[in-house]
Amino acid sequence: MVNVTQVSISFNSFSPLCSDKSVMRNLQQPDHKAEISPYQPQPPSQPRLSKFSKNGSVEETVRTRRLKNSQESLSDPTETGSSTDSLRDDQTAPARGGLILSSAATVRKNQDSNVRPRSAVTRGSPVFRDRGSSLSEYERTPPSQQSDPTDHHVRSTKVRLSPVQATGPLPTLEKSFASASLRVANRIDRDCLDYAVLAREKLGERLHRNLSDSRLLENMGSDSASVNSMRSTYSVLSPIRPQDVRNRSFLEGSVLGSGALLGAEELDRYFPDRRVGIYVATWNMQGEKGLPANLDDLLLPTDSEFAQDFYIIGVQEGCPDRREWETRLQETLGPYYVMLYAAAHGVLYLTVFVRRDLIWFCSEVEHGTVTTRIISQIKTKGAVGITFTFFGTSFLFITSHFTSGDAKVYERILDYNKIVEALALPKGLPDTNPYRSTPSDVTTRFDQVFWFGDFNFRLSKDRIDVETIMNRTANGDMGPLLEHDQLCKEMNDGSIFKGFQEAPIHFLPTYKFDIGCDIYDTTSKQRTPSYTDRILFRSRQADDIKVVKYTSCSSIKTSDHRPVIGAFQVKLRPGRDNIPLGAGQFDRGLYLEGIRRRITRELKRREAMKNQSSSSTICTIS
Repeated sequence: MVNVTQVSISFNSFSPLCSDKSVMRNLQQPDHKAEISPYQPQPPSQPRLSKFSKNGSVEETVRTRRLKNSQESLSDPTETGSSTDSLRDDQTAPARGGLILSSAATVRKNQDSNVRPRSAVTRGSPVFRDRGSSLSEYERTPPSQQSDPTDHHVRSTKVRLSPVQATGPLPTLEKSFASASLRVANRIDRDCLDYAVLAREKLGERLHRNLSDSRLLENMGSDSASVNSMRSTYSVLSPIRPQDVRNRSFLEGSVLGSGALLGAEELDRYFPDRRVGIYVATWNMQGEKGLPANLDDLLLPTDSEFAQDFYIIGVQEGCPDRREWETRLQETLGPYYVMLYAAAHGVLYLTVFVRRDLIWFCSEVEHGTVTTRIISQIKTKGAVGITFTFFGTSFLFITSHFTSGDAKVYERILDYNKIVEALALPKGLPDTNPYRSTPSDVTTRFDQVFWFGDFNFRLSKDRIDVETIMNRTANGDMGPLLEHDQLCKEMNDGSIFKGFQEAPIHFLPTYKFDIGCDIYDTTSKQRTPSYTDRILFRSRQADDIKVVKYTSCSSIKTSDHRPVIGAFQVKLRPGRDNIPLGAGQFDRGLYLEGIRRRITRELKRREAMKNQSSSSTICTIS
């Protein structure tokens, strides 16, 4: 064992130029009893070894390298410790008056017995606890069992900073934390994303029990980019027990019964907020044979985020080929929708499309017609209505064409009165609330009623005055024009459409245009622009119908009328299984033809793009 003499060197006499030779000269002095100074410099903290480094040679190499760097830093009193070490370790600081320098042999001798205290972060963090295998055997020893030769001589003069604690509650995580590109590429249907939030906000409504929606959203954030994971992990279809298959009968259900096909359990599974999307379109086609090349703007406007559950299209003065019109509608809506029913009264067409996975909750469909002409064989004016029950809510859709003429307001009121009295609906479907029905008004026999069409009500103003008002309107404010609207006046007086409402109008008059352009009538008659095409609605319960969109489709110009479209969210209620179900019936032939045309159109489009790209690569040499 080599005894060495420790030499005290003042900071004033200590120089970075002090070499190992001067140290060795001091070490060659006569032997004295070795003593441990409280100011003996400590070796640096031992590095955290990787979990893959388990042999002692690697650990010794790392220690030696750190020791060498530490010895070199002793030459500068300002570099006796790093900021990291000051936060992590209980190391001793040098005294102001002097520095005790030991020999390399003593340092090497004491390094194995030196203690590397673990900080509070290391001892308390569960992350470091889980990584205990990466610590050496000495580091895994409890602090109470470790020995430090300097502990009984001196306390640490360094101040160890306490971990930083949050002064307040941490900010909540954003509800949708996917990137913008993923959010657009993998957008989840609003029915899936928002129902859990809606259920918590509305205390009176039951939580959604669909595995693909609520159970997943309760355990994770609503990441709109996880749609593929949701589909792969959870199924929309609930598991069915064999005993339920043996006992369940859809013909013996009730509103309170858990086994009812149209009951609350099924309703909440498909519509947790109990609202269904209804899309209504009305258009006077002027009897044109040629249909628009594309009906996407009519049924699938680009400013709509989601498609609706039902599409109801009413046409006045329809094209001669009604089947072609229905096929074009099916081609536009694609494979997600099927035609539930279609009815006609002369050139009045009414068509209902529904999402194919909702068809099982529809009752049988009934329709009725009324003519308002004196000669009943002339079926250009009148109405056609379609009714059905969806879950426990009854619907009535009416499209009509009233008498034309600027001054024939009274005749139009007569048309309305005749329709509400003569339209014989429902025929076999049960009334969901017979106590609120009136025999003389068909619109009182249903929960939700939509009446739309060419009502032919005009603006009671000269054309010059109307055009002057239109030029002065700004930001879609059509109030000055509607002050002269005949329909608004009659509805306010209570002489027509009792109990009906209309959404605010923010679009220009839809009649009468020159074909193919946005110029109002330039013929010799110079007809006054008017709001002849309208969509009205009423419900038995207040606030059952909420308006999402109400506007005109200005891109379709094959008629002197512009189509009017409306999107609505309608309240649903559970029902009984005593209604005659439609049993999933739809027009299969129309569905296949529409899909075939859609595929053919897509193949032609791809072929045209391929030819265009190949022709653009051909170079001609003149």
